[in-house]
This record gives sequence, structure tokens and C-alpha cells, in this order.
Amino acid sequence: MDMALAPEQVVKDGILLLDKPLGISSNRALQQAKRLLGLKKAGHTGSLDPLASGLLPLCFGEATKFSQFLLDADKVYRATFRLGVSTTTGDAEGEVLNTRSVRLVEDVLHRAMASLRGEILQVPPMYSALKHQGRPLYELAREGIEIIREPRRVRIHRFDLLAMGEDTLDVEVACSKGTYIRSLAVDLGEILGCGAHVSALRRLASGPFRIEQALTLDELALAGPAAAGMLLAVDQVLSHLPAVFLDEAEARAIVLGQKLRQPGGETFSGAVRLYGPDKVFLGLGEAAGEGRIAPRRLLQQISCCGNKGPHVQ
Repeated sequence: MDMALAPEQVVKDGILLLDKPLGISSNRALQQAKRLLGLKKAGHTGSLDPLASGLLPLCFGEATKFSQFLLDADKVYRATFRLGVSTTTGDAEGEVLNTRSVRLVEDVLHRAMASLRGEILQVPPMYSALKHQGRPLYELAREGIEIIREPRRVRIHRFDLLAMGEDTLDVEVACSKGTYIRSLAVDLGEILGCGAHVSALRRLASGPFRIEQALTLDELALAGPAAAGMLLAVDQVLSHLPAVFLDEAEARAIVLGQKLRQPGGETFSGAVRLYGPDKVFLGLGEAAGEGRIAPRRLLQQISCCGNKGPHVQ
């Protein structure tokens, strides 16, 4: 696993791909990683419940400026659905609401799963971090208060059956941001007429990153002071965007907030990665019409032509 950074990036800026263990919140995992790395400014890019494990990208320093791209990214999960038992939370942590008999017919199951692929409307669970009048829904749920939640449009790119037991399904789901796997399990259980909840959940991918790249908290602890050198470069979160390479004069202009002609006669639309001389990452730019590029979000440590920023990998 190659996760080394250029020397300029080791100190405080970058992305850590953490394999979050079961039993702790995403915020607790973040705090532990901050302590092990000796870094302060940090944030995670989409919570995993304590009963879920897997890929949790953490952004440190300047990387936090681009964390929204991972929040908005598609995700991949592997899950086990327990059929015949409905719970208050949609997972194994909740109280049992009711139990029903399970009679699995494979053809019926495949049709039910097919009906949940593509663009669907999904009602967020009450036990979620969504807020109502400033309070998380899960706090209200614990007080016995239920709020009407508006259905949200999400996209299920893949919903694959991996294994089928008498009352369990092992599945893999590739989905858009904002998808609740618990709600998917509940919806499938209702279509099948037996109810269901998530008994195990693991995130395998987020945007361009995969669980195989991730480190555990134990691995970070064993690495000691060298752990900070395991951060990925800031620009890797933007790897899906076109790259624009600027000469020294162009880099100086963009850092000073000026728009400039798109170099090399190319025409881009939307957001782009900006690099200065020696392929030093400057930050995020965007097409500004009439063949021009404008700065959108630049690294703080860049001064005039980007010679202090991280290098492209």
C-alpha cells in the first residue's frame, strides 16, 4: 500500500483513509486518529454508525476545504439484512417492533430488489443525524417523538445479492450520497411482507477511495510519529476533476484572485484542479465563461506561485 507523501505534505495536510472499527462513533474515531497523528484541524466525510465498520476518510488541515467532495460522493456498502424482524432503528441496536414468518422465494426476492434499484424515494429514519429545528432526529426519537420526514430522492446504482440464508441476505449496495442502508433494508422487508433490519454493515468505498487502502487505529498507533507520513495528498480527493497546469505568471495571477485564459487552448466546464510550476497543487478553480478560469478554493499556504504547496502524485 503506497500512501507516502511529498515531504511538504507530511506535517499537517492530507487525507487519512481509516478503517473504522465496530462499536465506536465516527467522531470518536476521528478524535483518536487526531491524537495518534498529533494534528488538530480535522473532520470526517460522512458518519458511520457505531454498529458499522469500514472506510471513513478523514481530512486534515487544508484537506478539510475539499471534504464536501467526499460528502457528495457515491458510496459502496456490504450488509447483512435479517428478515422477519423489524426494529425501531432499522438495525440490530433497536428494540424489536414485531416478528413475522419468512418464506423466501428467490424469484420474488430478485424482483423486490430490482424494484429498489435506480432512482427511488427514501424516507430518512428517525434514528439519524438529520436535524429538526436544530436537534438531531435520534434525540427526538429517544424521547418518543416522531417527526414527519419528507422522502428524499436517492439513486441505487447496484443492489446485488451475495448470499441467501433462511432468514438473512448478504448484499452489496452502490449508492448516491444520502442513502440510508437501514431504510433500504426496511423497504425491502416491507415489499417481501416479512420486515427486515440491518444486522451488519461495512463501507467498502467512498468516491475514489477503497477499503483496501485504509489503515486501522491499531496500525496508526504502531506507526507512532511516522503515522503523519501516511496521509494521502490533498488533491487526491479531487482526482475525478480535470487538471489544469499553469506557468509561473498564470499561477501568480490565479493566487491573487484574477481570472485567466484557459491555458493550452483547452476548454473546460465546471470545477478543475489547478497546478503551478513543478506540478504543485494550488487548489480548486472553475470555468468562468468565455474560455476563462477563476480561483474557487485555494490552499492557504500558497503565496505567489505555489512553491509551498503539495505536489501532485
